[in-house]
Amino acid sequence: MPTSQNTSENSTKWYQNAGAALIFFTRLPLWRWYQPPRDAYKAVVEFWPLVGWITGGLMAATIYFGSRVMPYGLAILAAIALRILITGALHEDGLADFFDGFGGGAGNRERILSIMKDSHIGTYGVLAIIIYLATLFTCLYHLPPTLAALTIFTADPFSKMLAGQIVQMMPYARTENEAKAKVVYRKPSVRAGVLLAIQGLLPILICYLLPVSDKPAWGSIFFIPCIVMYFIYLKIWHSLRGYTGDCCGAIFLMVELSLYIAVCVMRGG
Repeated sequence: MPTSQNTSENSTKWYQNAGAALIFFTRLPLWRWYQPPRDAYKAVVEFWPLVGWITGGLMAATIYFGSRVMPYGLAILAAIALRILITGALHEDGLADFFDGFGGGAGNRERILSIMKDSHIGTYGVLAIIIYLATLFTCLYHLPPTLAALTIFTADPFSKMLAGQIVQMMPYARTENEAKAKVVYRKPSVRAGVLLAIQGLLPILICYLLPVSDKPAWGSIFFIPCIVMYFIYLKIWHSLRGYTGDCCGAIFLMVELSLYIAVCVMRGG
């Protein structure tokens, strides 16, 4: 049975939770200088969008400045590779496991969870990664460098914020001992939820305040990732009655990709 989650604040400080999120969601060697308490890792989802400021910002900078010194396609590939290196392909691994589990589990909860926990990638996972990367590259390639950079800078933290809502919407599908990271995320309190929203929405505000004309049409496409998120939630709830860490990573990538597709469609790309 899923482990119950504490909705109250734990004893850790916000900066400890933020540090845990940076260590957990990236492969940056921050652990060499700082070791947050174990309880801080239960709150990493609450600072997930903060990690998106780093990955989204670096991707945006790579595309914007890289396109000035190398072919645009290479700049996009460099940006994608950079995020994969920073995160250690954490989210891509979740996407592969998600599709392996739901593709090969045939609706059986225990079988889906077993396949998702398996360290080996299957056919569905390989196909999911190939289609995801091909679609991501195609979407970014059909956007001008400035628009692509601004879209990434806003979409990364926003999509992490949206994907993080799954922690509030359902319980963890495994016990703490069964979890890959041996951690069950806590449900955010109202205060933590507000902070999560600020992290995800602030880059959009910054984007609008920048003195450039080529900006994402967020007012027109804002609802699309929410719809995608809702249908993924229904699928997970129907099959598992709970989420896993792999589900979080998969939701993030699919929600983010829906934004890039929407931007391309809206501008007729």
